[in-house]
Amino acid sequence: MDRAPHAFQRLDRWLWCARFVKSRALAAKLCASGCVSIGEAPVRKAHQSLRVGDRLVLRLGRSERYIEVLSLAERRGPAREARTLYAEAEPPRVMEAAERWEPLIDDEAEATEPGRARR
Repeated sequence: MDRAPHAFQRLDRWLWCARFVKSRALAAKLCASGCVSIGEAPVRKAHQSLRVGDRLVLRLGRSERYIEVLSLAERRGPAREARTLYAEAEPPRVMEAAERWEPLIDDEAEATEPGRARR
């Protein structure tokens, strides 16, 4: 899949396959909240195309991770396989108090009461 020069993959699916998030729904929320950038451009849509060589900035919790895409995913495999999809371009940076990002996604609330939001 990643051998053709025009090959691409949806960003939300790649984030899920690379194990940055636990579900594709959370990956879509992460993209919609503006916590993901490809190059210098912030991403607002989960269906954004991702190609090999793209550089991502992920804001996860209180840290920013700088990721370079090495390969596109064919499936969501074990963690060892997921680590082959990317390389850390820089060490993760912990944000200072003045620039802290507050998460828009409350994973704990969704995990404790999964049925309440749908009723």
